Amino acid sequence: MKTTLILTTSAWLIAGMASIGTAHGEEAPAFIQDTFPAQGVEAAWQSYQAVFLDPDAALDTRTKELIALGVAAQVPCDYCVYYHAKAAQAQGASEAQIQEALASAALVRKWSTMLNGSQYDAEQWRKEVDAIFPDE
Repeated sequence: MKTTLILTTSAWLIAGMASIGTAHGEEAPAFIQDTFPAQGVEAAWQSYQAVFLDPDAALDTRTKELIALGVAAQVPCDYCVYYHAKAAQAQGASEAQIQEALASAALVRKWSTMLNGSQYDAEQWRKEVDAIFPDE
């Protein structure tokens, strides 16, 4: 089930990303139409547009593509990595920014593995983090 969900999600993401330059309201790209269940194509396309293509969004497209690249590398999904690297570059991301995005994703994965694998006390963890970032 988990593998199917990851593959379905990855296919949807790849499909939607293929049309970053497509204007709002146009028909979903072939990727989405060919891989997503017919009854969900329109909603999937609208969701993608709302997150990745909204000019009034809180994050710019380059930042979103760098985040998506880090996630894609962790999933891992070769299709998504290829797409998001290209999309990030198309949005002006430098090689250094791409490397930092990937390194950030790798470090999150590393420390997640260490903390979860060690079963580090969650309450202690929160206290330590709160001490690092005290409320102002």
